[in-house]
Amino acid sequence: MAEEAGLDLVEVAAAADPPVARIMDYGKFKYEQAKREKESRKGAKHSELREVRMRVKIDDHDIDFKARTARKLLADGDKVKVSVMFRAREITHPEVGRELLDRFYERIRDVSTMERNPALEGRMLSIVVTPGASKRERPPVVSARTEDATAAPEPETESPSQSGAAVGSA
Repeated sequence: MAEEAGLDLVEVAAAADPPVARIMDYGKFKYEQAKREKESRKGAKHSELREVRMRVKIDDHDIDFKARTARKLLADGDKVKVSVMFRAREITHPEVGRELLDRFYERIRDVSTMERNPALEGRMLSIVVTPGASKRERPPVVSARTEDATAAPEPETESPSQSGAAVGSA
């Protein structure tokens, strides 16, 4: 039947009892399958993890330069791992590296979101940031109900005429 139709006989399920075969144009089938796979890959996001490395003893200008590099990488859609390398006895003061990472993140906060908090991995302290504005940048939504509950009652004050009379009579 396949030869008469000018098509191929393709075994679909060899393990079935009896084995299942279809009459189809195999070349067309493979082409459409490849087309579907390509279309599904097109929708997937391809983001790489890129790294920006710094040392503990880094100048402000160099931090700005590294921040510009991180901004470019984030604009391309890549995640960025920001690492501070410790050498020799610098590792005894990880708080210095943590403070450096905080200063660095402040420079790129408007274009990124911190995915992973500072973590010490061997002699490197690092954070991972992803593209997208930080959620903390948005002002908090304050309703009238919460505003009234959090506001402290104002102390009662005397009018100037009353306070002056009290002072004058004393």
